[in-house]
Amino acid sequence: MEAIKSKKLKILAAGDIHGSSDIAKKLAEKAKKENVDLVLLLGDIHGPFESRNIIAPFKKANQKVLFVPGNWDSSADADLLKDLYGIKNLDGYYVTYKDIGILGIGNPDFQLFLDEDKAFKKLKKNFEKMKMDKKILISHLHAAGTKSEFSGFPGSSALRKAIDEFKPDLFLSAHIHEAEGIEEKIGKTKIINVGRKGQIIEI
Repeated sequence: MEAIKSKKLKILAAGDIHGSSDIAKKLAEKAKKENVDLVLLLGDIHGPFESRNIIAPFKKANQKVLFVPGNWDSSADADLLKDLYGIKNLDGYYVTYKDIGILGIGNPDFQLFLDEDKAFKKLKKNFEKMKMDKKILISHLHAAGTKSEFSGFPGSSALRKAIDEFKPDLFLSAHIHEAEGIEEKIGKTKIINVGRKGQIIEI
C-alpha cells in the first residue's frame, strides 16, 4: 500500500510593506483566500512614515506570522511587534513548523550590510542544530551571486556561503523592490525574491 504523503506547508511570503496598512490588509486577505498555514514577513515592515496596525489584519484573520527585521525596522520596532502581537522575530533563530525548519537573519537599525563573519557563524550554529529534512532560510537582504544583484546592490557573502554549504530547500529575500518575483536555483536551493504583492509558496 502506497504511503500517504504529508500535506505541504503553504506560505505567503512578503516584504517591503514600508508601513502601508493598505498593503498589509491586502496581504492578509490574500493569505486568508489562499488558506495559508504561515505568513512570512521579510523585513522593512516599517517605513519613513509612522506605521500603524501593520500586523493587526493578519492577527484578526488568525494567521500565524513570523518575521525578520529589515533596515527600516528598528530593534525597538521589532520588539514591539513581538510583544504587542505575539509574533516571533526569527533574526538569529529558527522554528520548526510542520516538520520544516525555518531559519532567519535580519538587518535592523538601518544596516544595509551584514557583519558577514558574525552572520555566517550565527547561521552555521543554527543550521547545525536543525535536524529536519526540509529547511527554509529567510532574510531581508539577498545573497551574493544571485539575480537580485542586477540592482547594483551587492548581496551578502554570508548568506551565499550558507546556501552553498547547508543547501536549504528554499531561500527567500526581499529588499530589492524591482526584483520581486525573480526566481532562480543554486544547487538544490530554490531562491525567490518577494515583495509587497506577496507570493504563495508550497513546500
